[in-house]
Amino acid sequence: MQVIVQPDDGLLPILKAIKRAKKSIDIVIFRFDLSDIEDALAAAVERGVAVRALIAHTNRGGEKKLRKLEQRLLKCGATLSRTADDKVRYHGKVVIIDNKKGYVLGFNFTGLDVKRSRSLGLITSNPKIIAALTKVIDADHNRVPPTVASSRLVVSPEDAREKLANFIKGAHRELLIYDTQVTDDRMIALLMQRAAGGVKIKILGGLERKWKDTGIKVKSLRGLRLHVRSIVRDRKAAFVGSQSLRKLELDKRREVGMITKDRRAVAQIARVFETDWKA
Repeated sequence: MQVIVQPDDGLLPILKAIKRAKKSIDIVIFRFDLSDIEDALAAAVERGVAVRALIAHTNRGGEKKLRKLEQRLLKCGATLSRTADDKVRYHGKVVIIDNKKGYVLGFNFTGLDVKRSRSLGLITSNPKIIAALTKVIDADHNRVPPTVASSRLVVSPEDAREKLANFIKGAHRELLIYDTQVTDDRMIALLMQRAAGGVKIKILGGLERKWKDTGIKVKSLRGLRLHVRSIVRDRKAAFVGSQSLRKLELDKRREVGMITKDRRAVAQIARVFETDWKA
């Protein structure tokens, strides 16, 4: 398992992956304005790689850009589908290369997210996770309900609430949370239970105002825009994904995240968090 840290790592991890692809690229797009990645996808098609894009049917203020992107990708020879309109948003950000490497990202393919925002991504080579991730993407291409076949994959609205609740319940010492705005009452109740049990909880981002006197420590991120959802549990496991602890993102939108227990990956995320917390 590897970690992508933005803005530190920039486009390089994604560009390298696309340029090294030999057989196939699956990419799930919510927002997109990076010409370097678009050019790399076009070049992949030219060298015989099957590029398949799943593009959100809408996003706030950027739908025209998505439709133009669709036209350009079709023109260069990529295969694409538009997500259904049955959910408020299809907000996941995913790349799969040659069915061997999977990238689950907290950031969009935009200059704002990559260059000026704190965000994270996870890279896995685990065949079971990649197969499960592919099934979710296939289901969204075909507009049918997905089956989530991995305990490490967190997909809204299918199983995110249950898996993230269990993840929080499993904390014994500490929870380090990146989240722009924690507002889901049931999740906050779980956090309060863990805090009452002696778990130290820090949130970089926001907590709904009515819960401000719960003993949970909250700080705003300074110096960077925050655009990631992540939870580090006891420095032994970490979640990274696109879903906040908000009812809408847990129950009404397509969101994708991943849980890792890789020691190096978890330690790296915790170090980034602590640096941001001190800053």
